[in-house]
Amino acid sequence: MAANAAPKSSLFDDLEPAGVSAATAGYSAKDIEVLEGLEPVRKRPGMYIGGTDARAMHHLFAEVLDNSMDEAVAGHATRIEVTLEADGALAVSDNGRGIPIDPHPKYVDKSALEVVMTVLHAGGKFSDKAYQTSGGLHGVGVSVVNALSDRLEVEVARDKRLYRMAFSRGIPQGPIEHLGPVHNRRGTLVRFHPDPDIFGEGASLDPARLFRMARSKAYLFRGVEIRWKCAPERIRPGDSTPLEEVLCFPNGLADYLQSSIGEAPTVTSTMFAGRTSQAGGHGAVEWALTWGVRGFGDRDGFLLSYCNTIPTPEGGTHEQGLRTVISKGLRNYGELVGDKKAAQITSEDVFGTAAALISVFVREPEFVGQTKDRLATAEASRIVENAIRDPFDQWLGASPREARALLDWAIAQADDRLKRRKEKEVQRQSATRKLRLPGKLADCARQDAVGTEIFIVEGDSAGGSAKQARDRNTQAILPLRGKILNVASAGGDKLAGNQELSDLALALGVAPGSKFRVQDLRYERVIIMTDADVDGAHIAALLATYFFRAMPQLVHSGRLFVALPPLYRLTHGGKTVYAKNDAHKDELLKTDFNPRAKVEIGRFKGLGEMMPAQLKVTTMNPATRTLARLVIPEGDLPSVGELVETLMGRKPELRFKWLQENARYAEELDV
Repeated sequence: MAANAAPKSSLFDDLEPAGVSAATAGYSAKDIEVLEGLEPVRKRPGMYIGGTDARAMHHLFAEVLDNSMDEAVAGHATRIEVTLEADGALAVSDNGRGIPIDPHPKYVDKSALEVVMTVLHAGGKFSDKAYQTSGGLHGVGVSVVNALSDRLEVEVARDKRLYRMAFSRGIPQGPIEHLGPVHNRRGTLVRFHPDPDIFGEGASLDPARLFRMARSKAYLFRGVEIRWKCAPERIRPGDSTPLEEVLCFPNGLADYLQSSIGEAPTVTSTMFAGRTSQAGGHGAVEWALTWGVRGFGDRDGFLLSYCNTIPTPEGGTHEQGLRTVISKGLRNYGELVGDKKAAQITSEDVFGTAAALISVFVREPEFVGQTKDRLATAEASRIVENAIRDPFDQWLGASPREARALLDWAIAQADDRLKRRKEKEVQRQSATRKLRLPGKLADCARQDAVGTEIFIVEGDSAGGSAKQARDRNTQAILPLRGKILNVASAGGDKLAGNQELSDLALALGVAPGSKFRVQDLRYERVIIMTDADVDGAHIAALLATYFFRAMPQLVHSGRLFVALPPLYRLTHGGKTVYAKNDAHKDELLKTDFNPRAKVEIGRFKGLGEMMPAQLKVTTMNPATRTLARLVIPEGDLPSVGELVETLMGRKPELRFKWLQENARYAEELDV
């Protein structure tokens, strides 16, 4: 059998293509590049600063400033100076300890200063020996700035001696220089000019952006004073950036938040702000929050977060901790005061209209990427929650009025969220269904909305009379089933699920809320027509509240009316007149009839009791009827909103107080 066996082939015999030697001739060991020193930074700057655009170029300033801030946070510096010079170079100096200038143990022929400036992953922040908390973690920050600057100078004042070293594109331009003794000076000065080969010809640092970045740092640490200076040549026309300013904010983030929101009205009269400090800095937290009534400029709300004074625009675990502790604290307060609707509050409801700042100091934080846009340290969430939980509970308990206002605001946001979700669900359910008008709607024949009107009446009885009295060409009738839902006291889920209101919006051809458009209305006029008694007035008030809350543009456009049907019929012989109320009845008896005449007085119990001809001539015929247009005078919208909330809202104590204050004005009661 061995003699007949086929020869064994190598496993790789069939894997080598023809002409392999020619194919590999152009790829050999000499094609493998080894980038040394700072070459990788200049080759791929995006890996270190996120790109080569204006944002990335200004990140160079952030890296240098962070080093000075780390000295301040560690307690070794109290002053930082930032100077934008006439030639576009930027100088950042501090009065800290200064970068060491003695020979480095690992690189005996280089000073520690040269190592820090030219070797990636070299620095004093890998352990907690020199810094308990810091923004620099990878030891690449200032060396990256050096690599991406066409010129950079470092001056170090240590032990009353001044040293200097110059670089160009990361390459030393000579050994470290000893400039002699110096008095009343210590710390480090870094002066750099961004390389146009990297950032493009004409690229320059923006004074306004630099000033904002410096001011933000001053807000983040109360113990530092940042002195800003800018050469007049760098200020463009129309730029309001100051030439000189001292930035120091004793109240920290509270000052920052107040300057950010300006005069914008807030839900609470005081912001929730505070700070906790820890030995060594690890675990220290500072915060400031408030809530806007109408947003803050072009933003509904904002949340700015920082870790070790480093901005984290993409958030992270510290933001997560803040959202959790504030939302949970507000829900717990709602449960404490017996408001069951507080259970539906989420962080989205609480922070959607909030202006919030959070700063945390963590030893050896973990960031996503070198630009540190997002914090990934799991412990930060727990640190923030533990720091804020008790102060927030105390803040709520110290001012029940403020706490109640905030709770009501959050509940209102939750109601809006649930309403929007319900609307989306309804839209999805009806997306494939043909639009059907409500079954009880008696529509008019005219297709064009011009000249048409819809009467909203209570009950089938009134609807029957109205249908017989109407002009079928231009008048539509929609009977409602009794009193509709009070939208001022009902939650968003009840509002979205109410069939009567859904039918009403469907008949009008519009969507309630933010999607309402006047041009979608199927009728030119919308007329509320209810009985002339107390119950009818209540139903009219409920409908007016619904339109004011759900379709305010209908009111503002002047297309909402209230019909004024009579309450009495006065008859003598062949003469019949109608009175709208008791006062009108008494007036007609004196003016339209002989005092000795025996006038028959009939009181209508409702529109359903009126003969169609009577209803037509008194209430529906445009030539003989009287309508009241519902309008809100310009400037009165806030007071009208408050009155609607008082009379129709969920708080009976407000109605009771209003009745006590206004009872003396009541001249007659229909009870």
